[in-house]
Amino acid sequence: MSDDDTAAAAPRATSEENRHASWLELFFDLVAVAGVAQIAHLLHGVPDVSDLGLYALLFLAFWTAWIVFTLYANVASEHTHVRTVLLAMFGMAVMAAAVPGVHEGDDQHARVFALAYVLIRGLANRAWQHRRQILVDWPAAQMSLGVIPWVVSLWAHDPMRHWLWALGIALDLYVTFAVSARDIVEHQEARERHDDRPARRGSEASPSLARSQAEHLSERLGLFVLIVLGEGVAQVVEGLSDAEWDKQLYMLAVAAFVLLATLWSLSFGHGYAGVPHLAAGVLPARAALPLHCFVSGCLAALAAALGAAAEHLETLPDATRWLLCASLAGYFLLSGLAWLGRAERERRWLLSVALPCCVLPLMLAAFGGRVRTVGVVWLLVLITLWPTLYERRAAKSPEGAVRTGS
Repeated sequence: MSDDDTAAAAPRATSEENRHASWLELFFDLVAVAGVAQIAHLLHGVPDVSDLGLYALLFLAFWTAWIVFTLYANVASEHTHVRTVLLAMFGMAVMAAAVPGVHEGDDQHARVFALAYVLIRGLANRAWQHRRQILVDWPAAQMSLGVIPWVVSLWAHDPMRHWLWALGIALDLYVTFAVSARDIVEHQEARERHDDRPARRGSEASPSLARSQAEHLSERLGLFVLIVLGEGVAQVVEGLSDAEWDKQLYMLAVAAFVLLATLWSLSFGHGYAGVPHLAAGVLPARAALPLHCFVSGCLAALAAALGAAAEHLETLPDATRWLLCASLAGYFLLSGLAWLGRAERERRWLLSVALPCCVLPLMLAAFGGRVRTVGVVWLLVLITLWPTLYERRAAKSPEGAVRTGS
């Protein structure tokens, strides 16, 4: 084993380290900027159901590729292999570049996207093997079951190729929730009890169990959400730059900015790791990570819809209005799920905040066909402001101790 590999296999300190994202990790996250932008562009124009399905599929694949190496760097810390991360970064850049061709049904681009994904997952598996560690928080990061359909898809065509990709993502989710930490620990203990090769154990230690460093991981997850919100700003700027500037456009620009700023406040001022109303430590990583993925996906879809709004200043097309409103409703639905994980919670908050914030955007989508675009966005701003206003009012109430999920 080389000196480089020996360093990578060094045991991780079990205590929490108060560290921040490294320059390498921040450089790696730049690929997420490009990937989110490319995938969000799939929802430009007037997206249909197939566009939404492809968007969800590619976003899940890209987020999975990002999270497996985010977790690797999180656990490996200063022992992270720079070359490994840079290779993964290049693979994700290739995935991002192939997205438009995948949307257009180009076989070559689709195969390149799938091949890059397979190689990234294989690279992650190899990195964990070198570390001789088993990641308890996200078993799919180093298991290959979900990659098999992607390998098969290299010889398939649309739409079968997309169904195979969806199967691969579903298998990853199954592994994540079906393989518990106890199963991993018991399997490891049984393996060590029945290992009758002490000489080999002395020369090459059995794999150890590893857990993510919570504070550092929350920072990386929060940075990803910031990237998505930044994409929302970029989409709005792009849409406004090509439109004729008038009073109506100014009002829309202000509304879009206030909406994104309010979502930022909910995700970080009233949430954790970018997930609104999630508190630190109330959910295990294998439950919090899917929440983060779906929240990010909703925000990226909302960003695409805001960009399209600038192109339809009179009224929004039905598909765009549904995308905008349903994305916000999904965001608040996930916020409610995060709030349910709290040990202390009030049913009053669920009925007074979470439920209306989920239902009202859908009602606006269904019955707001004649509402001007600016009016739709400002109504969504009011809905988004309601959780913060409710919590401030509750804090000033005579009870003072009412738990509102903040």
